[in-house]
Amino acid sequence: MSLSLPAGTTSKLLVSVGGTLGAYLLCHLLRLVYEEFRSPLRFLPGPKSAHWLFGNIREIFRAENSVLHEQWVREFGDTLQYKLFFGRKRLYTVDTKALNHFLTNSYIYQKPEPQRFGLTRILGPGILVAEQDEHKLQRKIMVHSSAFKVPSVLNEYVLQNPAFGYPQVRELTPIFLDKSHELRDIWAAEIRKSDDGVARINVLSWMGKATLDIIGLAGFNYSFNSLAKEGDSELGKAFETIFNGTEQFRIFGLLQMLIPILRKIRTNIDKTTDAARETMMRVASQLLQDSKREMAENGTFEKGSGPRSRDLLSLLVRANTEKDLPPNQRLSDLDVMAQIPTFFLAGHETTSTGTTWALFALTQNKAAQTRLREELFTIESDTPTMDEINALPFLDCVVRETMRLHAPVPSTIREATQDDVVPLATPYTDVNGVVHETLQIYKGQTIMIPILAMNRDERIWGPDSREFVPERWEKEVSNSIPGVWGHMLTFLGGPRACIGYRFSLVETKCLLFSLLRAFEFDLAVPVEDIGKKSTVTQRPLVKSEPKAGYQLPLLVRPYAR
Repeated sequence: MSLSLPAGTTSKLLVSVGGTLGAYLLCHLLRLVYEEFRSPLRFLPGPKSAHWLFGNIREIFRAENSVLHEQWVREFGDTLQYKLFFGRKRLYTVDTKALNHFLTNSYIYQKPEPQRFGLTRILGPGILVAEQDEHKLQRKIMVHSSAFKVPSVLNEYVLQNPAFGYPQVRELTPIFLDKSHELRDIWAAEIRKSDDGVARINVLSWMGKATLDIIGLAGFNYSFNSLAKEGDSELGKAFETIFNGTEQFRIFGLLQMLIPILRKIRTNIDKTTDAARETMMRVASQLLQDSKREMAENGTFEKGSGPRSRDLLSLLVRANTEKDLPPNQRLSDLDVMAQIPTFFLAGHETTSTGTTWALFALTQNKAAQTRLREELFTIESDTPTMDEINALPFLDCVVRETMRLHAPVPSTIREATQDDVVPLATPYTDVNGVVHETLQIYKGQTIMIPILAMNRDERIWGPDSREFVPERWEKEVSNSIPGVWGHMLTFLGGPRACIGYRFSLVETKCLLFSLLRAFEFDLAVPVEDIGKKSTVTQRPLVKSEPKAGYQLPLLVRPYAR
């Protein structure tokens, strides 16, 4: 039996669907035009739109991170606007007082819905995506533990997550060192295979495997064994799939983020990304069930009670089930699982990228590489404690300078959820010549938080702000940048500051400790051939080898002491 439609019905149906979609898009466009017409940003100085549809988006994407924005600051001043789709304006400012206002008022300034949509597809509804009370609840669980009581009078953003505090990181340091030494031994084996005692190694790839192994053990007591395997792990491949899917400028992908109805149209990249996220969530579900089962078997996760006494997931599950926590403040299994991809991203991708840039920087400052190696050998043991590693002053300078100059995440976005008046440290002059000491913000306005640009602003850091100079940290550094660490924006500030920065810094120091004591490093290609692009993080690439993808090839040779 077959079902047939009357003649002409199909074409009428298509016309009806097309008309409905066209009307929706027209209404959406008219709303955008109206919002722009009433926006006070229309009087802000800024660059001319490069395209009637894309504004300045394509030229921003083609430029290296922050370079174009920094050029605009020199041309138009500290506070300006540039164009997005259909002429929509985005606020850009390097005014420290305004940035502090945006970061500390997290209920007013949130991640825009399009960015939240993109992150949710990758990570699920974890702490990086959650906003307002939902974010506050998730963060409260992460700081809730009877072993770590903090005075309730402190502001939410001052509370330090016990799972990422120094006492917990101290317990995890042996894991950092074990995997760092395993990576060292693999590179030594690669060198032995070469005829001239020098190996060309893609540092970015290997660093990603090492940090994936570290977060697997330190985060979930789970062995991925990425370093020991040929090729990438299942989870590593899932991450790489997602990052590769976001690296190209896709017009339709941007339209999907901006116009929700278009998200129902599934492209091949959408399907691939969904499959990769399903892999991450399947692994996350198994990890959670393993953790809960072991908790039931052992009765507790208190220190020393079992193999899961140290990892981050166990602390989260334990905190979420404490007797003094009201039931309405507990996270669901889905909420707990959503933190696992977040931990993977924060503990894997950002740290591997940051440590890769540290090695690159040391190839460009051989004096610093030599000085650092000499300091590392002042520790006789191959397995120092966290306190011994943190007591190395020049290692700390190198890591700080890397995080300043090569911040893994170069910028982020916020959107105003209500009208607001923003204080300014430096008044601006609008296009009509009127001077303004405050900034009027309307609901729906998006703002870029310029992490990298602030970290290398010449007016703050001096004329050598774009150079890798670890010695700058040997003097007392003080400025008005509203960051949670190091007088820089790398880990942001305010209630949404990175809760895992201590974990990341000690992990980076352990990797450098092991590798710099064993090897000397040189760049394998001319420095002019190294570029950088952002997916989720700011990754290196070789301009002359575009098909090779993200990489940092270094020449690695044994160090003869």
